[in-house]
Amino acid sequence: INSKLSLLFLVSLWISFEKFHLNWDFSWPWLNLGNVFSEKIGWIQWYEYTGAFGGTLWVLVINILIYKILIGFLEKKALKKKLWELEIIDIRDSATDKHKTVDDTPFGGGSGMLLKPDILGKSIDQNTKKGEKIFYLSPKGKRFDQKIAKEISKEKVINLLCGHFEGVDERILETRNIEEISIGDYVLSGGESASFVVIDTILRLIPNILGNNLSKNEESFEGELLEYPQYTKPQIWEKKSVPKVLLSGDHAKIKDWRLSQAKDITRRRRPDLWKKYLSKNKK
Repeated sequence: INSKLSLLFLVSLWISFEKFHLNWDFSWPWLNLGNVFSEKIGWIQWYEYTGAFGGTLWVLVINILIYKILIGFLEKKALKKKLWELEIIDIRDSATDKHKTVDDTPFGGGSGMLLKPDILGKSIDQNTKKGEKIFYLSPKGKRFDQKIAKEISKEKVINLLCGHFEGVDERILETRNIEEISIGDYVLSGGESASFVVIDTILRLIPNILGNNLSKNEESFEGELLEYPQYTKPQIWEKKSVPKVLLSGDHAKIKDWRLSQAKDITRRRRPDLWKKYLSKNKK
């Protein structure tokens, strides 16, 4: 909940409670601030000027202080454990006209619109630091794969530029040393959905993000091989049983079986990866 809204809700709730408390037929003396300080009258002299709602003011101040202290503690604790963070920048904030225009028609004609280099340049300069890598999600970029994901995951900060419409002015890519990457040979409406793929792939490689850091070492594309088949309970389902080797308890045999399955699947489904695997493992 937004901090301001939560405080407004607290104020409204407490004042409403005070209103009902002053008018209902039964009472609980311990709810009245005056009774609590009956022996310390000097501490609550503001009641003379504010009336009963002086108690509301006092309780609200104390509650807000406790709330702020608690939130501050939790935020500080979260920052210490924070393994990553995401900041979304709206390039329209860098537009200069009242309509917040960020695109225009391409020189030479053609359909669609291009994101303007002056607007993008201003936004990039305001929100990035020297040395930070910038990647543009583009169908004409270098194919994004596990190897590239590993390289990017080593960076402390990365910036992803999400294209839209027909793309961006080429000059922004040249002047800001932006690298183009593509998640596949197909066209999306914008780079936003592609950025989710890139972010998720990279985050899984950061230490302690996954519950089991060893699991990522046996996934598809590790060692240029697709992942082997996986099975879980029940042992027999719709007359199909789990491979006996997985029930043997012989870890060496299980490891060999998984490797042979990964090789077979890769050879049949991804000949391109299989060639890479063979080339990499030549003796």
